[in-house]
Amino acid sequence: MPEASEAKVKLATVNASPASARDLLRIVIVGHVDHGKSTLVGRMFHDTGSLPDGKYESIKAMCERRGVPFEWAFLMDALQAERDQGITIDTSQIWFKTDARDYTIIDAPGHKEFLKNMITGAAQSDAALLIIDAAEGVREQSRRHGYLLHLLGIRQVAVAVNKMDLIGYEKEQFDLIEQEYRDYLTSIGVTPTFVIPVSAREGDNIVKESTAMAWYKGPTVVKALDSFLPKATAVDRPLRFPVQDVYKFDQRRIIAGRIEEGSLAVGDELVFSPSNKTARVQSIEAWSTIPGKEQPTEAFAGESIGITLDEQIFVERGELASHVEHAPIETDVFRARIFWLGHEPMVKGKSYRIKLGTMEAPVTVQSIESIIDTSDLSNTSSHQVERNQVAEIVLRSRRMLALDEFEKAPKSGRFVLIDKYDIAGGGIISMEGYANQRDLITSRSTNITRVAHGVTTEARAFKNGHKGGVLWFTGLSGAGKSTVAVALEKKLFEKGYNVFVLDGDNVRHGLNANLSFSPEDRAENIRRVGEVAALFARAGMIAITSFISPYRSDRDRARQASDGGDFHEIFVKADVATCEARDPKGLYKKARSGEIKDFTGISAPYEEPDSAELTIDTSALSVDESVETLVNYVEMKFKV
Repeated sequence: MPEASEAKVKLATVNASPASARDLLRIVIVGHVDHGKSTLVGRMFHDTGSLPDGKYESIKAMCERRGVPFEWAFLMDALQAERDQGITIDTSQIWFKTDARDYTIIDAPGHKEFLKNMITGAAQSDAALLIIDAAEGVREQSRRHGYLLHLLGIRQVAVAVNKMDLIGYEKEQFDLIEQEYRDYLTSIGVTPTFVIPVSAREGDNIVKESTAMAWYKGPTVVKALDSFLPKATAVDRPLRFPVQDVYKFDQRRIIAGRIEEGSLAVGDELVFSPSNKTARVQSIEAWSTIPGKEQPTEAFAGESIGITLDEQIFVERGELASHVEHAPIETDVFRARIFWLGHEPMVKGKSYRIKLGTMEAPVTVQSIESIIDTSDLSNTSSHQVERNQVAEIVLRSRRMLALDEFEKAPKSGRFVLIDKYDIAGGGIISMEGYANQRDLITSRSTNITRVAHGVTTEARAFKNGHKGGVLWFTGLSGAGKSTVAVALEKKLFEKGYNVFVLDGDNVRHGLNANLSFSPEDRAENIRRVGEVAALFARAGMIAITSFISPYRSDRDRARQASDGGDFHEIFVKADVATCEARDPKGLYKKARSGEIKDFTGISAPYEEPDSAELTIDTSALSVDESVETLVNYVEMKFKV
């Protein structure tokens, strides 16, 4: 639309002058199909005198040519297909202005077939205006839109109950709709600032107060929008600078990208995640059309820049630059709340490509925790997620990812999933129950050299009569790990093996006494035990470790600590019901009562081994039978 383009140019000119700059608020308008979104916007433009010259006449002439009644909606429904079908298909943006501020109005499609477009529009917004038809009331799509606004982090929401003229401006019907929708939004963590009865066609409570609804004492739609606050400036957040590309000019390697949050300055020390390489900013290269203008020494959120570093470290597209003291999370597994848009269902075990900022990587659906019914917020279990469903899932990557929790950093806490070549879903990140693995994979020791031993591994094995190694017992609390481990230790000792049990409770009395049970401390607990067990194995002993060790990534690190030596993952298998029935330490009872938080199997995850070397099912085998199986396994794998 030419008029919209001219408005953009005018606004850009105004914003170019700091003295005359005004707030800009991005408002997305959403609602069920045919509830009157585009009509409301058209009416708002007309009643505020914001329509460009000749626009009213062109809309009227167009309607006469088509033989249809005059529609304000045609101001927004600019696509030919939309005029023919009478629905909004793509998001449309138009610039709007009141005495208080400037606006970008984003009109999003309401039909469920175009939810992907609605999400695109809402993701760009600071606040939302949600439309409900007074005659039809709250529909499933109304609830779904409200939930998606919550999912995208939009907390400023005004609700316009439209077409009040069709129900005779009845207060009772409005009150019922207001109460029903307020209750729903409140239940998902969204508090609607205003619920406004309007008639977009007649102009009631859009700009001017309605004489037909004298019983309503709240603001008009325009006054409600003017009361919304712009989002807190992203400059005040920790630096997040995704690397878009790296260019080489003369002798300089320029790292280019857009600062999403925070700011940086020449001399700042940056860390690039997930590679964990650090360097200082040597210069900021900004694009300028002014000859001879000096390059800036600072850059801020929203600016597209290039930087050079004081060291020639290898950095590539997809890395996330931050200040060292406020680095993002590094992990290969996380929880997500996702809205699925794929034509094929999401299924457990299937791989997709995740896009986080400028980074893309393969991820696998490790588990589908629950399907959330957006109409009543009930949870159901399922082995797949259908199109237009919301689900809580766990995603695992084969490489480390740099990311943030959505609640703390919305820009780097969102992602999309790509199936083949199509965007199939989008979601927000939570680390509930999972650890930030950054400290676990970052080595801070310098100037160290590994000391070679005078006794070879082969010599130790010959003298002991068996190889050294690690039997890593993993399983739920109450599965029988410690019981079987201690019995196995006794039996192997009697057979002449050098063997020792490292048990979770015993280790926490000394080596790991300073660690709590947070996800990060639990991961560090396993890291330390993995290193100690590897030392036992190098000494020619068989180390039996008895730890829940709920995370696959932690167990993988324990395996890596053995340097490819004899490491055997033993899955001591028993389901939650069996373990809870045993409950030898009374821990499940405390977890159920809330005395213990982050308890594995109840309020924290347990990731079963993908390919354990041996599985011992203690719900089917006795202790003696389990030990016999293990002794036979040890003699087959360790005897020389």
